[in-house]
Amino acid sequence: MISEKLKQGIIDQIKAEEHSSRIYMAMASWCETNGYPGAAKFLYTHSDEERMHMLKFVHFLNDRGGHSLLMDLEQPANEFKSLHHVFEEVYKHEQYISARINNLVGMSMEDRDYTTANFLQWFVTEQIEEESVARSILDQFNLTGGEKGSLFLIDKELSAMTLAEAAAEKE
Repeated sequence: MISEKLKQGIIDQIKAEEHSSRIYMAMASWCETNGYPGAAKFLYTHSDEERMHMLKFVHFLNDRGGHSLLMDLEQPANEFKSLHHVFEEVYKHEQYISARINNLVGMSMEDRDYTTANFLQWFVTEQIEEESVARSILDQFNLTGGEKGSLFLIDKELSAMTLAEAAAEKE
């Protein structure tokens, strides 16, 4: 059985994952309306992934005898200074989510709840990938200096990354 403290931590994580989905959807919408279709595609895909993460937590908690509750969400930002700023925010947000996951792992280890710790390992690995992807996108901005012409190439690369991720998931 899962402890009340850990159950509440997972409910809070459900909210964080759902909010992540909304944050990325707001970013995608901004990109779409500001001429960055590749970035929009990339972020819409990530919005869907965050919703799937939320559902993993919902099903896990329900399967463990808890009851997943949905909570109110704050409105995400809808305006951004630049495409570079969008991905700076993505990277910061992924670091925040990583810290939350690590906190849940710590709580599960304190409770000696190895079932939950095992479940959370998938998210630990996922966050390593998420931070790495965001960091590599920021590296592209740094390498190109974020000049207008390079934004087109970065946007194209984001579209290609989305297609590559989709192909890898089908394998």
